Amino acid sequence: MALQCGIVGLPNVGKSTLFNCLSNARAQAANFPFCTIEPNIGVITVPDDRLTELEKLVKPQRVVPTTIEIVDIAGLVKGASKGEGLGNQFLGNIRQVDAIIHVVRCFDDPNVIHVDGSVNPVRDKETIDTELQLKDLDTVDKRIVKVEKQAKSGDSIAKREFELLKRIQSTLNSGVNARVVEPQNEDEKKLMKEFQLLTTKPVLYVCNVDEGGLNGNEHTEAFKQSVAAENAEILIISAAIEADIMELDSYEDRMAFLADYGLKESGVARLIKASYRLLNLVTYFTAGVQEVRAWTITENTKAPQAAAVIHTDFEKGFIRAEVIKYDDFLKYGSEAAIKEAGKMGVEGKDYVVQDADIMHFRFNV
Repeated sequence: MALQCGIVGLPNVGKSTLFNCLSNARAQAANFPFCTIEPNIGVITVPDDRLTELEKLVKPQRVVPTTIEIVDIAGLVKGASKGEGLGNQFLGNIRQVDAIIHVVRCFDDPNVIHVDGSVNPVRDKETIDTELQLKDLDTVDKRIVKVEKQAKSGDSIAKREFELLKRIQSTLNSGVNARVVEPQNEDEKKLMKEFQLLTTKPVLYVCNVDEGGLNGNEHTEAFKQSVAAENAEILIISAAIEADIMELDSYEDRMAFLADYGLKESGVARLIKASYRLLNLVTYFTAGVQEVRAWTITENTKAPQAAAVIHTDFEKGFIRAEVIKYDDFLKYGSEAAIKEAGKMGVEGKDYVVQDADIMHFRFNV
């Protein structure tokens, strides 16, 4: 899958440190704005305990996890929508991603400069939102000028687009992100995608704290209250602790380190899983002695299109899909035992692949 999450935020909030922990790509993490000029792209392995369980049962020659892409986008500043601080370039980078991971600083440290002179995640988030909204407003205003004359002349398609644009314009003018505008039908859904507005992208908030703030602090509480109406997921992560974890070589050492902080899994693992959900992705598996592998698809994908993720020929010549439910695989322990128990499903072209399905595709080309 080519879907991407982009990490955004003000300079010096911990974006590049988090990105470094997420991937093997090493974005420069420095104590000054604009140290990341080109967006860094990391291909991130998605942690999945189900692969480990399948490996125990199948004993394959290799195990291949699935991945997503994370883009580290340089820090935005006030005036970005007008081109300040390389704003046009950065906003263009945001436009290319499918979802946004918005990092806010929720720690006090006099040694780490804040571009606005003080730590205030609510204000910081509003700064980013304002710049994105202003850019979207510019896009919407120009599009309104383009379609208004056609709409008033009686063109029904232009009229529907004009009415939707006016609703979005009113929302943005009130200081609210365009993602709250509900499409009223499939045509409006398509138009919303076509507009490529920055503030319609789904968002995940990451509160970057110090080690004393893992269970929250005054900054995280204020931030949670400020975004309560958005119904967005919020993660509390310490980028500094995650960086320390990455320095440890063994899995056992990392787990012991996490245990010292009362954590069961790293913030990075939680962030990757949350990003996966944010993009509406699910995983299906193929399992054989040569390979156990995880494959990424979007929710509500039908079997032929899921098969195409492996190879386009699988979709072209699709005959049927043999489906084993993950829990049944654990219960019966082998494909042979599952067949004997009558638990293998045979599905056609309309079958919607579910998260954790174990698939075998029959095709002919």
